[in-house]
Amino acid sequence: MKQVDLAGLSMEATSGAPLVVLREQDEPHRLLAIFVGGPEAVAIALAVSGQEPPRPLTHDLMAALVQSLDGHLDGVEVTELREGSFLATLAIHGPAGPHRLDTRPSDAIALAVRMGAPLFVSEAVLDEAGTVPVIDVDDTAIDEAVEEFRSFLDDVDPAHFAEDQER
Repeated sequence: MKQVDLAGLSMEATSGAPLVVLREQDEPHRLLAIFVGGPEAVAIALAVSGQEPPRPLTHDLMAALVQSLDGHLDGVEVTELREGSFLATLAIHGPAGPHRLDTRPSDAIALAVRMGAPLFVSEAVLDEAGTVPVIDVDDTAIDEAVEEFRSFLDDVDPAHFAEDQER
């Protein structure tokens, strides 16, 4: 399992459907976009923003249940991509020991955000559905900056740095 961060919520360009975007913490920082329902997107957005609804949402109730039963959400794992649908697991630890519960990723993420639990995605899912972000590099601008720095180094007087430290 690879640890990921919730990079944000977005809307799919052509359909307008809400997406959760997860970002791998380690190189190569793959992104994973997961379609979610509107209510789940709202629940995640509220939790991320720290807003509390006037009445508890379903995910608030789930968090309260886990806590009231002396449980702890150890993490959320997006475990599989099957027939175009992502599958997830809640790893919960309580007085009776560890439990793993199957869930939709959207519900799991909404709960994890509320409870401060880490998010994980299997290597296989990242390999199959993750994308490496493309960073547009301006080689000309980099070359110019490097040349400017080299020119600065050619003209710099090391004594100047000693003078600055004495002040």
